[in-house]
Amino acid sequence: MTSPALSTLQIRIDHHSAVHLAAEAARTLARECGLPGSLPDRAAVVASELASNLDKHARDGAIYLQPLLSGQGLEILAVDRGPGIPDLDRALTDGYTTTATLGAGLGAIRRIATDFTIRSLTGTGTVACARLTSPGDRPKTPQDIGSACLAVDTEEHCGDARAIADTDTARTAIVVDGLGHGPRAAEAAQTALRAFRRAPDQPLPTLITALHRALRRTRGAAVGIMRLHQDHAQYCGIGNVRALVLSHDTVHHRLTGQPGVVGWDIPPPRQHVIPLSPGATAVLHSDGIDERWAHAPSPFLHQLPPALLAAAVVHNHRRSRDDATLLAARAQRHPHA
Repeated sequence: MTSPALSTLQIRIDHHSAVHLAAEAARTLARECGLPGSLPDRAAVVASELASNLDKHARDGAIYLQPLLSGQGLEILAVDRGPGIPDLDRALTDGYTTTATLGAGLGAIRRIATDFTIRSLTGTGTVACARLTSPGDRPKTPQDIGSACLAVDTEEHCGDARAIADTDTARTAIVVDGLGHGPRAAEAAQTALRAFRRAPDQPLPTLITALHRALRRTRGAAVGIMRLHQDHAQYCGIGNVRALVLSHDTVHHRLTGQPGVVGWDIPPPRQHVIPLSPGATAVLHSDGIDERWAHAPSPFLHQLPPALLAAAVVHNHRRSRDDATLLAARAQRHPHA
């Protein structure tokens, strides 16, 4: 199934009033995502607890809210730049607190959320991901996909977009960067996603050609597509969407699309085959992410699952003067694997 590709809402926690703002935004988005019953209120509690922790303890913290890329539901991310949590296991215990509060905090989030993952390193910071879905709609591999898609600070519309499509044999990821930014760039990006969703299992060069036809009446876009199999990936791209593979200790297979603008002028698309080691994470990102993040990532970054990796990289390496999108994914886990 291919999911909607809505942009990410960022709420900087730079004042205590932002805690309430994060809670209300999470409640509203949960309703827009179709979460039933008390789930929107639970989403507000999760966002409030995460934002409150950032307000009390962290530096340069932010909450990110977005619909799930895979399945129906809401994702709440929290990222900061320190000081980190020295004893994470203890902090996840109900009732634990370092301030004069009730201390429900992280333990409550773990109970409320459908899925909750958190990593922290003293001196570096903390990144957390809480996902809420309808009963019976729990993702099979909840942390194997991560993304963020942020508009330039001066724009309401995001000219970037991303999506995931899973079939029985592979997982296909796409990142689109509409030329420029604003409403016309957003129109180009969403046009590309609609064309992608019509037949996401086509050979990648064929898929790029189909997107090229669909975008002819738009301002055009850069496009990167990666198809993940168990032991290898296929990549095809036009324009400045970067692709790479992050393993447990290194970054390799850095690629950028061929010169051109999809919808205007492209060369015959070429496909690259990339070996994938077990547990490797494939990454696609637009040029709104500073590519220097991948020159020498910290060991902490290497160990993050895709859901947390995407949030950490976007939070720390986003160029605020451009739309910025990053999509990180691992190959699907099949029952026989």
